Amino acid sequence: MDTDLFFSKINSYHVISKEAELAWSGHLHQKVYLKNSHFIQIGQVPRKIGFVVKGLLAQHYFTENGDTVIKYFFPEQRFAASVGAMLTQSESQFDILALEKATIIEYEAAAFQKLVSEFPDIALFYIRYMERHWIIEKEPLEITLRADTAAKRYEDFLKKYPDLPKRLKKHHIASYLGITPTQLSRIFLANK
Repeated sequence: MDTDLFFSKINSYHVISKEAELAWSGHLHQKVYLKNSHFIQIGQVPRKIGFVVKGLLAQHYFTENGDTVIKYFFPEQRFAASVGAMLTQSESQFDILALEKATIIEYEAAAFQKLVSEFPDIALFYIRYMERHWIIEKEPLEITLRADTAAKRYEDFLKKYPDLPKRLKKHHIASYLGITPTQLSRIFLANK
């Protein structure tokens, strides 16, 4: 298993020591998920975090009427987890599903928490990661879902994920944007 890409991503948030890298390496293992297989299932108490080396995952849930709502995409070099459920040790409200065959570097959340306690540089990585993805990225997304038009949300989606539209089906994009595939088709037509 090649961990260079993994640690390069870690170091893009905060550079960690070789000692911390070696300790973390002992907890990493690689797994391949086939298309449509689950990384995490609704109702499961999640215990692992995954780094997407290759492939694409999506975090989604189902509405009362059975519609699928995609909350987040995890393309290459993203970390996938049901963080809220993992931190509270409760059942996940979300599925994380492989939309493509995916190669994932995984590690146990409990082992990671020990590393955070033992290595201040890993703790700083964790803080920087959470700041970027749970505050800086998440807050504007919550506002746009309520305030922006579907066309504006699609424009923002293209900025955030410029390479994903060619890898996704239209219903995946529509689900992420909170609109119907028909509404998405209208946006496509208006942008031609």
